Amino acid sequence: MSNSSDSSQVPFAPHPVTAAEVIPGDLIALTPDDAERACWYVVTHTLPETPETIRVTLRPPLGGTDHDEVLDRDRRVTSACRRLDAGAVPRLVSDDLTSVEFREGDRVTSLRVVDPAADEESYVRRWGVWHRDLDGGTGDDVVTDAQVRGWGGAGAGSEAPGAGAAAAGAGAPGAGAGVGGEFVVRHHPRPERAAAVAGPRRVVVTGLGAVTPLGVGVDELWRGLLDGRHGIRELDGEEFAELPVRLAGTVPVDPAELLPRQAARRMNRAAQFAVLAAREAWGDAGFVAGGTRESGLDPERVGVSLGAILGDASVLVGGDRKLRDKGPRGVSPLTTPMTVPSQAASQVSLDLHITGEARTVTAACASGTEAIGAAIDRIRYGRVDIALAGGAEAVVTPAIMASFAAMRALSTRGLADGSSPSRPFGKDRDGFVNGEGAGVLVLEAEEHARARGARIYCEAAGWGLSADAHHMAAPDPSGAGVALAVRRAVRDAGGHVVDVVHVNAHATATVEGDLAEAGALRAVFGRRNVPVTAIKGHLGHLQGAAGGVEAVATVLTLHHGVVPATVGAVSELDDAIGLDVVTGVARELPAGRPGDGDLALSNSFGFGGHNAVLALRRVG
Repeated sequence: MSNSSDSSQVPFAPHPVTAAEVIPGDLIALTPDDAERACWYVVTHTLPETPETIRVTLRPPLGGTDHDEVLDRDRRVTSACRRLDAGAVPRLVSDDLTSVEFREGDRVTSLRVVDPAADEESYVRRWGVWHRDLDGGTGDDVVTDAQVRGWGGAGAGSEAPGAGAAAAGAGAPGAGAGVGGEFVVRHHPRPERAAAVAGPRRVVVTGLGAVTPLGVGVDELWRGLLDGRHGIRELDGEEFAELPVRLAGTVPVDPAELLPRQAARRMNRAAQFAVLAAREAWGDAGFVAGGTRESGLDPERVGVSLGAILGDASVLVGGDRKLRDKGPRGVSPLTTPMTVPSQAASQVSLDLHITGEARTVTAACASGTEAIGAAIDRIRYGRVDIALAGGAEAVVTPAIMASFAAMRALSTRGLADGSSPSRPFGKDRDGFVNGEGAGVLVLEAEEHARARGARIYCEAAGWGLSADAHHMAAPDPSGAGVALAVRRAVRDAGGHVVDVVHVNAHATATVEGDLAEAGALRAVFGRRNVPVTAIKGHLGHLQGAAGGVEAVATVLTLHHGVVPATVGAVSELDDAIGLDVVTGVARELPAGRPGDGDLALSNSFGFGGHNAVLALRRVG
């Protein structure tokens, strides 16, 4: 719907003339109001009607249908002082949409043809409604099938969309359409897909495992989230007695007691968490206890990808204490292998006899999410068929607690009132609560999962990374890096912003961090009310394990169709957050209504500006 006359190149110089002075090629507005709201017509033909009147044939300057006006010869009209090649202005008729069967991916274009400066607007059908911008995130200019049908055919002149017209001063949709119509509307069916060349494989989630301050196992985690419980406790050990803050999200059982004694003594605490979570996820995926060989799998086609910041800081601290107390002979030979952050990944590999790969990702508090993303890519591109991915951490130690307290990053609120001291997005939040645990997903190539009849929770559809490049500890207050990671995750999932129906926020309950994330989400989603929850009020901040556990929670949200409420901030949300934060009671996840999407995001952001976002897609 282009105009070959290129009328936009000639400047306007509106001035009144009489109808008798008008000749073919003139660009005129019939009234001053028409000129004010950019409603112009090209004169294509003039013919004396009577001695006192003249018949003028008019066509919109960007193309359209002709209509005649009979004007008194001395009738004043407004000339734009522009001369166009009337023969080059195309005849255009809107498509009749009354009986068109619309499909997802169809496009409808609308051009306000009476405005020489108008831009064509395009609406795309997705989730049963039409969006003017799939990634703009404003929530405006979303219309229904019925409205779009009213734009086409004979009714186009009076029912066509007027967003572009409004920008030019035309007012409400369809205002002043007049005879001949102000808009030309076209329907562009979604192209038929050609046979696709083999490309990246779809990755699905088939198993879940978790060890958290709410207990051992995914069921304990999920029940605690839905019940609004928290697992934050006072640290009563002698080594914590002098600390200014003695609260942490600690696992309520000793993981060593749940493992064979000989194996447990060769694992640090984080590795013990990881092995327990991996075993649960392995069994939940339908594999046989013991590992790859017992399950009839090729161990070379299975991988491990876990995130950790330090793993278990207590081993190194304990080794140093023994060195000072007992000398070199008092230090265990296991100190070094149990200190490295990769211990959790290697112990999972040993426990389940996984030889494909055992990788560790260290990216501050984004480690777990980045490890899951790396595993998605390894499966996508055929390096492995199955991966256990997530994070494990055990850094509730005196030195780490003292360091966080010195940074004034920890909440100083106690447990006296029975509520969680960690209050994500809360008006009275005053810092995060340090925590520990592990969360593991079993990721699998879709064809591999379906071939063995596995239960599929959801699709691990994509992920996104970015870096703030702002400060070694503080987030970029603009949230630009966070927004970039969110958009990249959605794009990597092959989706659009309008597809997102839920966000599991990083939200540590620090003032600066929560505001930066909230600002980023507002920038991405605009006025769309996407339900947001944050589970650090239940658990504290599990550091490198946070991304793994929060991914487990997000998978369960998609699977069960329920968004857990954010605890801690139930009394009053910070007005500056400006998000649809789920509080009080769990909320049903939007599904099955026009406009509902299929993506849920799990956000993780860490010291040094590490940003990682996981995109999960529900499956039918």
